[in-house]
Amino acid sequence: MSTGVLIVLILLIVAAVVTGAVALNRRAAGAHGPRNLKRHFGPEYDRVLARHDGDTKAADHELAERLQRHGELREQPLEPAERERFTARWAAAQEQFVESPHQAVADADLLLSELAGARGFPVGGEYEEQFAALSVHHAEHVHGYRRVHSAAHEERADTEEMRTAMIEARAFFDDLVDEGERPRQKSKSRLNKLQLKGS
Repeated sequence: MSTGVLIVLILLIVAAVVTGAVALNRRAAGAHGPRNLKRHFGPEYDRVLARHDGDTKAADHELAERLQRHGELREQPLEPAERERFTARWAAAQEQFVESPHQAVADADLLLSELAGARGFPVGGEYEEQFAALSVHHAEHVHGYRRVHSAAHEERADTEEMRTAMIEARAFFDDLVDEGERPRQKSKSRLNKLQLKGS
């Protein structure tokens, strides 16, 4: 085989590899492109975009990374007894809110972390990693976890902030504990019981 023919073959192989890589990148961009990311993450997309000061490229990059890292995670079902325990603990935290809002919020934060762990999400005190994984699978309500976590770790959170955090966290709790097995009920009426007397 002559050198000229060998060079042509090598160039053809390189061209085929480059073309394949470009096609693969386009397919990946389509799967995780801005429209699909926005559709998948919903309100979480807007929050990440705001955190990046409107830089769509940075927001898309962060969310695409989350999808890549946690998209294959398979949620574990809860045993009925586990579900009942988590539900009872949530009810206790909610009832405690009137007497001790900060403790109730701290209990809710811990409960959500443990519930997420029971469902197969990352555990071990890695809130950011757990949150990232949850945002991939529960994007619609995951902000409730962020709100309650922030309120639990902020010494100066006022009662109204904590009440709002508990309400949003309840929607996330319902989403996580129900596992899509029964229709989700509007929890506003139950959640508004958290309103303080005189507020």
